Amino acid sequence: MKIVRYAIALLALAGVVVSILALRVHYSTGTESCSINETWDCGIVNHSPFAEIAHIPVAAIGILGYLALAGLALMRQRFLVFLTALVGLGFALHLASIEEYALGVWCVYCAISLAIIALITLLALGWFTAEYRSLKRACRTL
Repeated sequence: MKIVRYAIALLALAGVVVSILALRVHYSTGTESCSINETWDCGIVNHSPFAEIAHIPVAAIGILGYLALAGLALMRQRFLVFLTALVGLGFALHLASIEEYALGVWCVYCAISLAIIALITLLALGWFTAEYRSLKRACRTL
């Protein structure tokens, strides 16, 4: 299952890149290339009051979360990877609901990040479940 660990770490690094791009938009003042039309506008999302929690940009929280996921995956912490990914997925879904219902505008980077954390969560679930089944089999043979 080494490949799952590295896949999670690689996806987490992709999440870091996407979060850095979103953070760049958060601090920019110009028109963004990801501001496509009235429905897809990263600038509106990343400059909204919802883009910060206690004066910390949500994108910065994303960077830290993805770095934590990569580190935990490389340290083979299957349960913590799954738990952290599940929290991250819940947070990303909450932010998506804000984009849909409060702002009425979507951020391309946020949508990509949501897809990444969903994939990480699915991989982490499979990785953790495989470990649990292996332990269960080992206990039966004792």
